[in-house]
Amino acid sequence: MTGSEASPSFRLAYVPGVTPTKWVRIWNERLPDIPLTLVQVPAADAFGALRSGEADAGFVRLPVDREDLAAIPLYTETTVVVIPKDHLVAAVDEVSAEDLADEILLHPLDDTLDWERPPGLPAFERPATTADAIELVAAGVGLLVVPQSLARLHHRKDLTYRPVSDTPASRVALSWPQDATTDMVEDFIGIVRGRTVNSSRGRRPAAAPEQSPKAKRAESGGARRKPAAGASAGKAGGRSAGAGRRGTGGPQGGKSARSGRSGKPRRRS
Repeated sequence: MTGSEASPSFRLAYVPGVTPTKWVRIWNERLPDIPLTLVQVPAADAFGALRSGEADAGFVRLPVDREDLAAIPLYTETTVVVIPKDHLVAAVDEVSAEDLADEILLHPLDDTLDWERPPGLPAFERPATTADAIELVAAGVGLLVVPQSLARLHHRKDLTYRPVSDTPASRVALSWPQDATTDMVEDFIGIVRGRTVNSSRGRRPAAAPEQSPKAKRAESGGARRKPAAGASAGKAGGRSAGAGRRGTGGPQGGKSARSGRSGKPRRRS
């Protein structure tokens, strides 16, 4: 792993529709000394921003070129069709791609869905951006199929959207250059994956190993201390000496003392 401790901040790119607020908040709580800088980039420019070093990591839309970029898929978005509120499709809860076969569907140049062209009838020309396509939908030129997050991003009071089945779905991933997996990138990966602060994969100092009860007693001075060799010998010697004294003063010793009295024995009458 390469280090990037000299970097003044962690630069996080994100494409339109992605809301990184939750992960940014966790970063600020865990790493308040390392500011996180958000870099909003068009979906088509996201990979270039990572390769050029404009961002350390970024929320992008799959697919990702795995030759030089790493990626962690996060979630799949619902695909919706953006329509005027008075359109017939607004009367249903969901439509299929076949239901849109007779509709003019706009295909912007920054389209994020992995298809050659959307179902339905093609428009006269392709709008440059999704934002331009939204304006055309509002003007009644056609409909637009996009990930739900983009429909919300470009919300208008005169437009609504409905889920579409049988169409490609957009998948969002966290990506970064493979040869620049820095400590800060690892920290952000941990946040995105839901690791705790004390996770073994983090950079936090490891907790001290749990001490055994015996070691804890020894540290607190509560362990029994073995007597010194000299003290043991002294005690043993004292017991031996005591035993010898008891032997000297015992019954046999007393008998010997009585038999050693001086004076004549009494006569029996």
